[in-house]
Amino acid sequence: MTAMRPELPREFVASHKRRRMMDAIAELTAEQGYEATKIADIVRRAAVARKTLYDNFDGKEDLFLSAVDATMGEMRVTVEEGCERNDSPEDQVVGGLEALLEFIAEHAAATRMCMVESISATRSSARLYDAGMRDFVDLLRNSALDGTDLPQTIEESLVGGVAWILQQQIRRGEAERVGELLPELSQFVLSPYLGVGKVGETARRK
Repeated sequence: MTAMRPELPREFVASHKRRRMMDAIAELTAEQGYEATKIADIVRRAAVARKTLYDNFDGKEDLFLSAVDATMGEMRVTVEEGCERNDSPEDQVVGGLEALLEFIAEHAAATRMCMVESISATRSSARLYDAGMRDFVDLLRNSALDGTDLPQTIEESLVGGVAWILQQQIRRGEAERVGELLPELSQFVLSPYLGVGKVGETARRK
């Protein structure tokens, strides 16, 4: 007699399907852009019924916004954890950058969705991107780094510069190599606060 397979909890199945749909739209927008991605493409890639998509989301934009928001949240938590694993403010910044680069390399499609596609896909997704960048600005600003006599907009400039560099790497299809940028990005972010020589010492400790 064949043993019956245990039935998975309904909540687990529903959550898994939502995750598959969010992964599908991330992959598809990375491959062909938001505008070119259709509902039919998403349900085919996620292996779900069209009704399942509409039971969970209002449509393509709602699914896209949910996926962007979820990935931004995961990215922020990853960076915060990278900072918290270190003691000194300088090492926290480098640790946060290292965690960010590892996240991008491991989640290339989802990161492209957040850092490239969301900027121009819809007005709502552009607002989500801006909110995500403000979170990273606040994270840097709330660190214990002493920026005496630096412009009040220094954190916006640094976060914006890091984002631009990473966007170029992602657009070239080289997200898996972003880890190579850690020394350069560490120097870029820390130099205004510490000076170039001290930054070199901090980066070498990592």
